[in-house]
Amino acid sequence: MGFVLLCIWAAVTEAEYMKYKDPKQPLNVRIKDLISRMTVEEKIGQMVQIERQVASADVMKNYFIGSVLSGGGSVPAPKASAEAWVNMVNEFQKGALSTRLGIPMIYGIDAVHGNNNAYKATIFPHNVGLGVTRDPELLKRIGAATALEVRATGITYAFAPCIAVCRDPRWGRCYESYSEDHKIVQALTEIIPGLQGDMPANSQKGVPFVGGKTKVVGCAKHFVGDGGTTKGIDENNTVIDLHGLLNIHMPAYGDSIRKGVATVMVSYSSWNGQRMHANRDLITGYLKNKLKFRGFVISDWEGIDRITSPPHVNYSYSVQASVLAGIDMVMIPMNYVEFINDLTFQVKNNIIPMSRIDDAVKRILRVKFIMGLFENPIADLSMVNQLGSQEHRELAREAVRKSLVLLKNGKSANKPLLPLPKTAKKILVAGSHADNLGNQCGGWTIEWQGRTGNDLTVGTTILTAVKNTVDPSTQVVYSENPDTAFVKSNEFSYAIVVVGELPYTETVGDSLNLTIAEPGVSTITNVCGAVKCVVVIVSGRPLAIKPYVATIDALVAAWLPGTEGQGVADLLFGDYGFTGKLARTWFKTVDQLPMNVGDPHYDPLFPFGFGLTTKPTKEN
Repeated sequence: MGFVLLCIWAAVTEAEYMKYKDPKQPLNVRIKDLISRMTVEEKIGQMVQIERQVASADVMKNYFIGSVLSGGGSVPAPKASAEAWVNMVNEFQKGALSTRLGIPMIYGIDAVHGNNNAYKATIFPHNVGLGVTRDPELLKRIGAATALEVRATGITYAFAPCIAVCRDPRWGRCYESYSEDHKIVQALTEIIPGLQGDMPANSQKGVPFVGGKTKVVGCAKHFVGDGGTTKGIDENNTVIDLHGLLNIHMPAYGDSIRKGVATVMVSYSSWNGQRMHANRDLITGYLKNKLKFRGFVISDWEGIDRITSPPHVNYSYSVQASVLAGIDMVMIPMNYVEFINDLTFQVKNNIIPMSRIDDAVKRILRVKFIMGLFENPIADLSMVNQLGSQEHRELAREAVRKSLVLLKNGKSANKPLLPLPKTAKKILVAGSHADNLGNQCGGWTIEWQGRTGNDLTVGTTILTAVKNTVDPSTQVVYSENPDTAFVKSNEFSYAIVVVGELPYTETVGDSLNLTIAEPGVSTITNVCGAVKCVVVIVSGRPLAIKPYVATIDALVAAWLPGTEGQGVADLLFGDYGFTGKLARTWFKTVDQLPMNVGDPHYDPLFPFGFGLTTKPTKEN
């Protein structure tokens, strides 16, 4: 009798010990053990990513959902605290953990210039500015700070970095690209070890690495050729031969994989007419087999729907084509029941082989095991103070200083206007972007499209920065769009004019004329015609400025600097010197586009690599 009881007791303990739950077991043993226990429904659930608006603990549990995301501007509540984010994420997680196998979900968000959906987060300069710095070590520090601010909100997965090589500034996502030169983009993949942690020395090529609770899963995007579409039209067609694709658009993926990037997001765009979301040769053949990528491949938002034109007209085909192409996790993100039903039908009828499903699930589980999600699935509040911390704001301010480019300094070289004197009787600050935090941050800030104005988050506008910097005796007059009479009658010592583009994201930002937003041009004309002026351009790309350069005394490209506008004043008044060099060609007219460094008909207004320098002033 005792022997029988012993056997029963042994069987019960054996049942309770599951290898996949044991962190001491080797990675592949854990993956193999877990996958062997999973039903088709549980496997398909892992491949599903849904939007938080349609998620709940019950949905997670009933459909075995593997991942949830916040789209741009999708927040638990307006101006939600870090605590509110953590509580929301944990609520979804508890649903996932309550399933039979207790596989934790991973929560993703577009943290593309800091944790930019979260109120009070540090907003770093957009990539177009960071490319100017050519400073991989700075990017690594920004990655580490971003990881902490994402973790502060309980989130474990950032859809960053964008490693597009923007070849045409008419593209609405050009500001998400570091440079037109793939070598700069390659160097700045150093943000990945910042986000994810440093790869251990003995790592196997292609196997992802995420170093624990202060780090996040990263995502190299958008695979591949997103920055090369015709006329820069978003989600359009990149016409280039294989040699060009591999030499311009592909190299940074090699660097990202060597640095252990855990996920790769596929591009909406096509390559020579074939939708990337259905491109098996590149996703499976090149990325997985040739580059030996062992993390998971994720679709873009409704990316599989857009395989057909119009989108979603033949969804079962979209499901089949994308999964067979090698996409592992699908950002559905709304109609998940339809996706699950279609994929289940196709697997049960051998339209999609179980081996393809197993490959997808193994990859997703590999990332979840490596990052320690099984051991630490529930976020705590220990990191909430990282959100918008002073240390991170100082880092962003340093990044602003290193990202500005001085394009002109004085009407003649021997009479520079910058650095400006801090002590002056009266100075004018003007322009639509001088006192506008939303314009300064650009798209992907609090809301998907960003938002103009000063009520979206916490930060320092350029006007505030100027007031903080000048001598207390200097009178600062602010007028958004003054007329010439006002400027002439006031006897200003000099003027600072800040103009540029209004916020936009993705297709909304596609532009064929690349003009300064109204009334920017008249502000430049009215002010610079009457007083010595420095014009600061706040934009996601080079703009059409050739007709106005002659009337301007000094010209600065500030890109989209983010919340830390003090970094702009640091350079204007000589606390630090200008060091930035253009990482994009500045065209004369839009008719020249596309025009990139090395092209035979290269005739820019300011060439790639151009940038005047100044020395910090002695008194500072």
